[in-house]
Amino acid sequence: MRVLFAVNPGTSTFLPLVPLAWALRTAGHEVRVAGQPKFADMITQAGLTAVPVGRDLDIIKLFKIYGVTEEQLEKARVGLSPPYDVADDPAKATWRHMLDGYLETVEGYKAENAPMIAGLVDFARHWRPDLVIWEPFTYSGPIAAKACGAAHARLLWSLDVFGIARDHFLRLKAEQPPEERADPLADWLGAYGRKHGFDFTEDMTTGHFTIHQLPASLSDQAGSQHYLRMRYVPHGGPASVPKWLWTAPERPRVALTLGFAATELFSGYTVGVQDVLDSLADLDVELVATVSESEQHKLDRVPDNARLVSYAPLDALAPTCSAVINHAGDGTVLTTALHAVPQLAIGYHFNEPIMARKLAAQGGALRLHPSEATGPNIRESVLRLLREPAFRDGAIRLRDEIRALPTPNELVPHLEELAAKHRTAPR
Repeated sequence: MRVLFAVNPGTSTFLPLVPLAWALRTAGHEVRVAGQPKFADMITQAGLTAVPVGRDLDIIKLFKIYGVTEEQLEKARVGLSPPYDVADDPAKATWRHMLDGYLETVEGYKAENAPMIAGLVDFARHWRPDLVIWEPFTYSGPIAAKACGAAHARLLWSLDVFGIARDHFLRLKAEQPPEERADPLADWLGAYGRKHGFDFTEDMTTGHFTIHQLPASLSDQAGSQHYLRMRYVPHGGPASVPKWLWTAPERPRVALTLGFAATELFSGYTVGVQDVLDSLADLDVELVATVSESEQHKLDRVPDNARLVSYAPLDALAPTCSAVINHAGDGTVLTTALHAVPQLAIGYHFNEPIMARKLAAQGGALRLHPSEATGPNIRESVLRLLREPAFRDGAIRLRDEIRALPTPNELVPHLEELAAKHRTAPR
Protein backbone atom coordinates (compact mmCIF):
# COMPACT_ATOMS: atom_id res chain seq x y z
CA MET A 1 0.00 0.00 0.00
CA ARG A 2 0.79 3.66 -0.12
CA VAL A 3 -0.09 5.30 3.20
CA LEU A 4 -0.20 9.06 3.67
CA PHE A 5 -0.21 10.58 7.15
CA ALA A 6 -1.53 14.14 7.46
CA VAL A 7 -0.55 16.26 10.48
CA ASN A 8 -0.87 19.84 11.56
CA PRO A 9 2.31 21.10 13.27
CA GLY A 10 2.35 20.05 16.90
CA THR A 11 4.73 17.92 18.94
CA SER A 12 2.04 16.38 21.13
CA THR A 13 -0.16 15.45 18.18
CA PHE A 14 2.58 14.21 15.84
CA LEU A 15 4.68 11.96 18.06
CA PRO A 16 1.85 9.46 18.78
CA LEU A 17 1.60 8.74 15.03
CA VAL A 18 5.22 7.70 14.57
CA PRO A 19 5.16 4.06 15.81
CA LEU A 20 2.29 3.15 13.45
CA ALA A 21 4.04 4.87 10.54
CA TRP A 22 7.11 2.77 11.22
CA ALA A 23 5.06 -0.41 11.60
CA LEU A 24 3.61 0.20 8.14
CA ARG A 25 7.07 0.82 6.70
CA THR A 26 8.57 -2.30 8.23
CA ALA A 27 5.64 -4.29 6.81
CA GLY A 28 6.77 -3.17 3.36
CA HIS A 29 4.35 -0.33 2.67
CA GLU A 30 5.29 3.08 1.32
CA VAL A 31 4.74 5.83 3.88
CA ARG A 32 4.76 9.60 3.53
CA VAL A 33 3.98 12.21 6.17
CA ALA A 34 2.56 15.51 4.92
CA GLY A 35 2.82 18.69 6.96
CA GLN A 36 3.57 22.37 6.70
CA PRO A 37 7.08 23.15 5.38
CA LYS A 38 8.67 24.16 8.69
CA PHE A 39 7.36 20.96 10.30
CA ALA A 40 9.30 18.78 7.87
CA ASP A 41 12.33 18.71 10.19
CA MET A 42 10.23 17.22 13.00
CA ILE A 43 9.00 14.51 10.61
CA THR A 44 12.42 13.63 9.25
CA GLN A 45 13.91 13.53 12.77
CA ALA A 46 11.53 10.62 13.35
CA GLY A 47 13.13 8.82 10.41
CA LEU A 48 10.09 9.31 8.21
CA THR A 49 9.76 10.81 4.74
CA ALA A 50 8.24 14.28 4.86
CA VAL A 51 6.10 15.93 2.20
CA PRO A 52 6.06 19.71 2.77
CA VAL A 53 2.73 21.07 1.56
CA GLY A 54 1.16 24.50 1.53
CA ARG A 55 2.54 27.30 3.63
CA ASP A 56 3.57 27.68 7.25
CA LEU A 57 1.16 28.91 9.88
CA ASP A 58 2.45 30.67 12.97
CA ILE A 59 -0.17 29.80 15.58
CA ILE A 60 0.89 32.66 17.87
CA LYS A 61 0.57 35.12 14.98
CA LEU A 62 -2.83 33.62 14.20
CA PHE A 63 -3.99 34.29 17.75
CA LYS A 64 -2.91 37.92 17.38
CA ILE A 65 -4.72 38.26 14.04
CA TYR A 66 -7.93 37.04 15.65
CA GLY A 67 -7.35 39.28 18.66
CA VAL A 68 -6.96 36.43 21.16
CA THR A 69 -5.47 37.84 24.35
CA GLU A 70 -3.25 35.90 26.74
CA GLU A 71 -6.08 36.01 29.27
CA GLN A 72 -8.51 34.47 26.76
CA LEU A 73 -5.99 31.82 25.80
CA GLU A 74 -5.49 30.83 29.43
CA LYS A 75 -9.25 30.69 29.96
CA ALA A 76 -9.66 28.45 26.90
CA ARG A 77 -6.97 26.20 28.31
CA VAL A 78 -9.22 24.98 31.12
CA GLY A 79 -10.69 21.57 30.33
CA LEU A 80 -12.66 20.99 27.15
CA SER A 81 -14.21 23.82 25.17
CA PRO A 82 -17.64 23.53 23.50
CA PRO A 83 -18.82 21.37 21.80
CA TYR A 84 -16.35 18.80 23.13
CA ASP A 85 -17.15 19.53 26.78
CA VAL A 86 -20.19 17.24 26.46
CA ALA A 87 -17.72 14.36 26.81
CA ASP A 88 -17.14 15.56 30.37
CA ASP A 89 -20.69 16.72 31.11
CA PRO A 90 -23.46 15.17 28.95
CA ALA A 91 -25.96 17.60 30.49
CA LYS A 92 -24.47 20.28 28.25
CA ALA A 93 -25.70 18.45 25.16
CA THR A 94 -28.31 20.97 24.10
CA TRP A 95 -28.83 22.12 20.52
CA ARG A 96 -27.85 25.73 21.18
CA HIS A 97 -24.73 24.80 23.14
CA MET A 98 -23.57 22.30 20.53
CA LEU A 99 -24.32 24.52 17.54
CA ASP A 100 -22.57 27.54 19.05
CA GLY A 101 -19.62 25.33 19.98
CA TYR A 102 -19.25 24.01 16.45
CA LEU A 103 -19.62 27.49 14.95
CA GLU A 104 -16.65 28.73 16.99
CA THR A 105 -14.56 25.58 16.68
CA VAL A 106 -14.94 25.31 12.92
CA GLU A 107 -13.60 28.84 12.52
CA GLY A 108 -10.44 27.66 14.23
CA TYR A 109 -10.25 24.57 12.03
CA LYS A 110 -10.57 26.74 8.94
CA ALA A 111 -7.61 28.87 9.97
CA GLU A 112 -5.45 25.91 11.01
CA ASN A 113 -6.15 23.75 7.96
CA ALA A 114 -6.37 26.29 5.14
CA PRO A 115 -2.57 26.52 4.63
CA MET A 116 -2.33 22.79 3.82
CA ILE A 117 -5.50 21.82 1.98
CA ALA A 118 -4.69 22.73 -1.63
CA GLY A 119 -1.15 21.35 -1.47
CA LEU A 120 -2.26 18.15 0.25
CA VAL A 121 -5.00 17.54 -2.32
CA ASP A 122 -2.51 18.09 -5.14
CA PHE A 123 -0.02 15.65 -3.65
CA ALA A 124 -2.68 13.02 -2.90
CA ARG A 125 -3.94 13.15 -6.47
CA HIS A 126 -0.38 12.80 -7.71
CA TRP A 127 0.79 10.04 -5.35
CA ARG A 128 -2.59 8.24 -5.08
CA PRO A 129 -2.39 6.74 -1.57
CA ASP A 130 -4.52 3.74 -0.65
CA LEU A 131 -4.99 5.00 2.90
CA VAL A 132 -4.80 8.43 4.52
CA ILE A 133 -4.33 8.56 8.30
CA TRP A 134 -4.97 11.88 10.02
CA GLU A 135 -4.96 13.20 13.56
CA PRO A 136 -8.23 14.77 14.72
CA PHE A 137 -7.30 18.42 14.15
CA THR A 138 -6.08 17.84 10.58
CA TYR A 139 -9.25 17.93 8.50
CA SER A 140 -7.17 18.48 5.39
CA GLY A 141 -6.62 14.71 5.64
CA PRO A 142 -10.16 13.53 4.85
CA ILE A 143 -10.53 16.26 2.21
CA ALA A 144 -7.45 14.95 0.40
CA ALA A 145 -8.55 11.33 0.85
CA LYS A 146 -11.96 11.99 -0.70
CA ALA A 147 -10.36 13.94 -3.54
CA CYS A 148 -8.19 10.96 -4.55
CA GLY A 149 -10.51 8.09 -3.60
CA ALA A 150 -8.43 6.77 -0.70
CA ALA A 151 -9.71 5.15 2.46
CA HIS A 152 -9.04 7.30 5.50
CA ALA A 153 -8.82 6.92 9.26
CA ARG A 154 -8.39 9.06 12.33
CA LEU A 155 -5.58 8.19 14.70
CA LEU A 156 -6.51 9.39 18.17
CA TRP A 157 -3.97 10.64 20.69
CA SER A 158 -6.64 11.33 23.34
CA LEU A 159 -10.10 10.37 24.47
CA ASP A 160 -12.52 10.46 21.54
CA VAL A 161 -14.15 13.70 22.60
CA PHE A 162 -14.56 14.46 18.88
CA GLY A 163 -16.67 11.40 18.09
CA ILE A 164 -18.69 11.72 21.30
CA ALA A 165 -19.52 15.34 20.50
CA ARG A 166 -20.43 14.47 16.91
CA ASP A 167 -22.84 11.76 18.08
CA HIS A 168 -24.61 14.20 20.39
CA PHE A 169 -24.73 16.84 17.66
CA LEU A 170 -26.23 14.55 15.01
CA ARG A 171 -28.85 13.30 17.47
CA LEU A 172 -29.87 16.86 18.35
CA LYS A 173 -29.74 17.98 14.72
CA ALA A 174 -32.24 15.27 13.75
CA GLU A 175 -34.65 16.62 16.37
CA GLN A 176 -34.69 20.13 14.85
CA PRO A 177 -37.08 21.38 12.15
CA PRO A 178 -35.48 20.87 8.70
CA GLU A 179 -34.96 24.59 8.18
CA GLU A 180 -32.96 24.87 11.43
CA ARG A 181 -30.60 21.91 10.95
CA ALA A 182 -27.41 23.89 10.60
CA ASP A 183 -24.16 21.93 10.53
CA PRO A 184 -21.03 24.14 10.46
CA LEU A 185 -18.57 21.25 10.18
CA ALA A 186 -20.43 19.55 7.32
CA ASP A 187 -20.92 22.88 5.54
CA TRP A 188 -17.21 23.69 5.69
CA LEU A 189 -16.03 20.25 4.59
CA GLY A 190 -18.77 20.11 1.93
CA ALA A 191 -17.57 23.39 0.44
CA TYR A 192 -14.16 21.85 -0.18
CA GLY A 193 -15.88 18.79 -1.57
CA ARG A 194 -17.67 20.85 -4.17
CA LYS A 195 -14.41 22.61 -5.01
CA HIS A 196 -12.60 19.32 -5.56
CA GLY A 197 -15.39 17.36 -7.19
CA PHE A 198 -17.05 15.24 -4.50
CA ASP A 199 -19.99 15.38 -2.08
CA PHE A 200 -19.76 15.65 1.69
CA THR A 201 -20.19 12.38 3.57
CA GLU A 202 -20.24 11.95 7.34
CA ASP A 203 -17.04 9.88 7.34
CA MET A 204 -15.18 13.15 6.66
CA THR A 205 -15.84 14.21 10.27
CA THR A 206 -14.51 11.10 12.02
CA GLY A 207 -12.97 8.81 9.38
CA HIS A 208 -14.00 5.53 7.79
CA PHE A 209 -12.65 4.04 11.01
CA THR A 210 -10.70 5.21 14.07
CA ILE A 211 -7.44 3.94 15.53
CA HIS A 212 -7.69 4.30 19.32
CA GLN A 213 -4.59 4.13 21.54
CA LEU A 214 -6.31 4.17 24.94
CA PRO A 215 -7.39 1.01 26.79
CA ALA A 216 -11.09 0.66 27.54
CA SER A 217 -10.69 1.50 31.24
CA LEU A 218 -9.38 4.97 30.36
CA SER A 219 -11.74 5.88 27.54
CA ASP A 220 -15.34 6.48 26.60
CA GLN A 221 -16.48 5.47 23.14
CA ALA A 222 -18.68 7.17 20.58
CA GLY A 223 -21.35 4.67 19.64
CA SER A 224 -21.20 5.46 15.95
CA GLN A 225 -17.49 4.76 15.58
CA HIS A 226 -15.64 1.73 14.27
CA TYR A 227 -12.65 1.54 16.60
CA LEU A 228 -9.44 -0.37 16.11
CA ARG A 229 -7.68 -0.55 19.47
CA MET A 230 -3.90 -0.33 19.31
CA ARG A 231 -1.28 -0.58 22.03
CA TYR A 232 0.40 2.72 22.75
CA VAL A 233 4.12 2.64 21.97
CA PRO A 234 6.11 5.51 23.51
CA HIS A 235 7.96 7.83 21.16
CA GLY A 236 9.22 11.13 22.49
CA GLY A 237 11.34 12.24 19.58
CA PRO A 238 15.15 12.37 19.41
CA ALA A 239 16.62 11.54 22.80
CA SER A 240 19.59 9.99 24.56
CA VAL A 241 19.67 8.17 27.87
CA PRO A 242 21.82 10.06 30.41
CA LYS A 243 24.37 8.12 32.42
CA TRP A 244 22.54 8.67 35.71
CA LEU A 245 19.72 6.51 34.32
CA TRP A 246 22.01 3.55 33.63
CA THR A 247 21.78 2.21 37.18
CA ALA A 248 18.89 1.67 39.58
CA PRO A 249 18.29 4.48 42.09
CA GLU A 250 19.45 3.99 45.66
CA ARG A 251 16.22 5.48 47.02
CA PRO A 252 12.65 5.43 45.69
CA ARG A 253 12.63 7.66 42.63
CA VAL A 254 9.71 10.04 42.04
CA ALA A 255 9.46 11.83 38.71
CA LEU A 256 7.75 15.12 37.93
CA THR A 257 6.83 15.69 34.27
CA LEU A 258 4.32 18.23 33.00
CA GLY A 259 4.39 17.90 29.21
CA PHE A 260 5.22 20.03 26.17
CA ALA A 261 2.10 22.13 25.63
CA ALA A 262 2.25 24.12 28.87
CA THR A 263 5.35 25.98 27.71
CA GLU A 264 5.09 25.59 23.91
CA LEU A 265 1.58 27.04 23.59
CA PHE A 266 0.68 28.50 26.97
CA SER A 267 2.20 30.68 29.66
CA GLY A 268 3.64 27.92 31.83
CA TYR A 269 2.77 25.07 34.17
CA THR A 270 -0.44 24.97 36.17
CA VAL A 271 1.33 23.08 38.93
CA GLY A 272 3.72 24.96 41.19
CA VAL A 273 7.07 23.27 40.60
CA GLN A 274 8.56 24.95 43.66
CA ASP A 275 5.71 23.59 45.78
CA VAL A 276 6.43 20.07 44.52
CA LEU A 277 10.14 20.39 45.25
CA ASP A 278 9.57 21.84 48.71
CA SER A 279 6.86 19.36 49.68
CA LEU A 280 9.12 16.37 49.01
CA ALA A 281 12.40 17.92 50.20
CA ASP A 282 12.57 16.07 53.52
CA LEU A 283 11.47 12.66 52.20
CA ASP A 284 13.88 9.80 51.63
CA VAL A 285 13.29 9.88 47.87
CA GLU A 286 15.08 11.02 44.76
CA LEU A 287 12.95 13.52 42.88
CA VAL A 288 13.66 13.89 39.17
CA ALA A 289 11.96 17.05 37.92
CA THR A 290 11.84 17.55 34.16
CA VAL A 291 11.31 21.29 33.88
CA SER A 292 11.72 23.34 30.73
CA GLU A 293 14.55 25.86 30.76
CA SER A 294 12.01 28.68 30.41
CA GLU A 295 10.49 27.63 33.75
CA GLN A 296 13.66 26.77 35.66
CA HIS A 297 14.59 30.40 36.25
CA LYS A 298 11.37 30.86 38.25
CA LEU A 299 12.63 28.52 40.97
CA ASP A 300 14.15 29.96 44.14
CA ARG A 301 15.81 26.77 45.36
CA VAL A 302 16.39 23.12 44.49
CA PRO A 303 16.48 20.70 47.45
CA ASP A 304 19.36 18.26 47.88
CA ASN A 305 17.15 15.26 47.04
CA ALA A 306 16.04 16.72 43.69
CA ARG A 307 17.60 16.40 40.26
CA LEU A 308 16.50 19.17 37.88
CA VAL A 309 16.72 18.41 34.13
CA SER A 310 15.20 20.09 31.11
CA TYR A 311 14.31 16.74 29.53
CA ALA A 312 14.69 13.01 30.05
CA PRO A 313 13.11 10.33 27.83
CA LEU A 314 10.13 9.17 29.85
CA ASP A 315 10.23 5.63 28.49
CA ALA A 316 13.72 5.37 30.02
CA LEU A 317 12.90 7.28 33.21
CA ALA A 318 9.54 5.69 34.12
CA PRO A 319 10.84 2.11 34.63
CA THR A 320 13.19 3.40 37.34
CA CYS A 321 10.44 5.21 39.25
CA SER A 322 8.25 4.28 42.19
CA ALA A 323 5.78 7.07 41.44
CA VAL A 324 5.26 9.74 38.79
CA ILE A 325 3.64 13.15 39.24
CA ASN A 326 2.22 14.38 35.94
CA HIS A 327 -0.31 16.56 34.13
CA ALA A 328 -2.48 13.61 33.00
CA GLY A 329 -1.45 14.07 29.37
CA ASP A 330 -2.33 10.97 27.36
CA GLY A 331 1.19 10.09 26.24
CA THR A 332 2.66 10.66 29.68
CA VAL A 333 -0.04 8.60 31.39
CA LEU A 334 0.30 5.70 28.94
CA THR A 335 4.10 5.65 28.97
CA THR A 336 4.08 5.57 32.77
CA ALA A 337 1.31 2.95 32.81
CA LEU A 338 3.27 0.63 30.52
CA HIS A 339 5.77 0.25 33.37
CA ALA A 340 3.14 -0.26 36.10
CA VAL A 341 4.14 2.88 37.99
CA PRO A 342 1.55 4.55 40.28
CA GLN A 343 0.72 8.11 39.26
CA LEU A 344 -0.40 11.40 40.77
CA ALA A 345 -2.39 13.03 37.98
CA ILE A 346 -2.95 16.79 38.12
CA GLY A 347 -5.07 17.43 35.01
CA TYR A 348 -6.07 20.85 33.71
CA HIS A 349 -6.07 21.19 29.91
CA PHE A 350 -8.30 19.58 27.25
CA ASN A 351 -9.21 16.01 28.31
CA GLU A 352 -6.64 15.87 31.13
CA PRO A 353 -9.24 16.27 33.94
CA ILE A 354 -11.23 13.35 32.53
CA MET A 355 -8.08 11.28 32.13
CA ALA A 356 -7.06 12.01 35.73
CA ARG A 357 -10.50 10.97 36.97
CA LYS A 358 -10.50 7.73 34.97
CA LEU A 359 -6.96 6.94 36.00
CA ALA A 360 -7.85 7.30 39.68
CA ALA A 361 -11.03 5.24 39.24
CA GLN A 362 -8.98 2.48 37.63
CA GLY A 363 -7.08 2.14 40.89
CA GLY A 364 -3.46 2.82 39.98
CA ALA A 365 -3.40 6.54 40.67
CA LEU A 366 -4.50 9.51 42.70
CA ARG A 367 -5.66 12.80 41.22
CA LEU A 368 -5.64 16.44 42.24
CA HIS A 369 -7.03 19.50 40.55
CA PRO A 370 -4.31 22.17 40.15
CA SER A 371 -6.19 24.30 42.69
CA GLU A 372 -5.73 21.45 45.19
CA ALA A 373 -2.09 20.79 44.31
CA THR A 374 -0.64 22.43 47.42
CA GLY A 375 2.57 21.25 49.01
CA PRO A 376 0.84 19.29 51.80
CA ASN A 377 -1.59 17.60 49.39
CA ILE A 378 1.19 16.63 46.99
CA ARG A 379 3.26 15.25 49.85
CA GLU A 380 0.36 13.23 51.24
CA SER A 381 -0.52 11.84 47.80
CA VAL A 382 3.05 10.79 47.00
CA LEU A 383 3.42 9.08 50.38
CA ARG A 384 0.21 7.13 49.76
CA LEU A 385 1.41 6.03 46.32
CA LEU A 386 4.68 4.84 47.80
CA ARG A 387 3.25 3.12 50.86
CA GLU A 388 -0.12 1.61 49.84
CA PRO A 389 0.21 -1.60 47.77
CA ALA A 390 -3.24 -1.10 46.20
CA PHE A 391 -1.88 1.58 43.87
CA ARG A 392 0.87 -0.69 42.60
CA ASP A 393 -1.72 -3.44 42.09
CA GLY A 394 -3.91 -1.06 40.09
CA ALA A 395 -0.93 0.04 38.01
CA ILE A 396 -0.12 -3.59 37.22
CA ARG A 397 -3.71 -4.19 36.07
CA LEU A 398 -3.52 -1.17 33.79
CA ARG A 399 -0.18 -2.27 32.37
CA ASP A 400 -1.57 -5.71 31.60
CA GLU A 401 -4.67 -4.21 29.95
CA ILE A 402 -2.48 -2.07 27.68
CA ARG A 403 -0.16 -4.97 26.86
CA ALA A 404 -3.15 -7.08 25.77
CA LEU A 405 -3.91 -4.64 22.94
CA PRO A 406 -2.54 -5.28 19.43
CA THR A 407 0.81 -3.67 18.72
CA PRO A 408 1.10 -1.32 15.74
CA ASN A 409 2.74 -4.18 13.81
CA GLU A 410 -0.16 -6.51 14.63
CA LEU A 411 -2.65 -3.86 13.49
CA VAL A 412 -1.18 -3.54 9.99
CA PRO A 413 -3.08 -6.49 8.41
CA HIS A 414 -6.37 -4.99 9.62
CA LEU A 415 -5.44 -1.66 8.04
CA GLU A 416 -4.72 -3.43 4.77
CA GLU A 417 -8.18 -5.03 4.80
CA LEU A 418 -10.00 -1.82 5.70
CA ALA A 419 -8.10 0.23 3.13
CA ALA A 420 -9.17 -2.21 0.42
CA LYS A 421 -12.77 -2.11 1.69
CA HIS A 422 -13.14 1.67 1.77
CA ARG A 423 -10.95 2.75 -1.11
CA THR A 424 -13.03 4.00 -4.05
CA ALA A 425 -10.38 4.81 -6.65
CA PRO A 426 -8.94 1.85 -8.59
CA ARG A 427 -5.27 0.99 -8.14
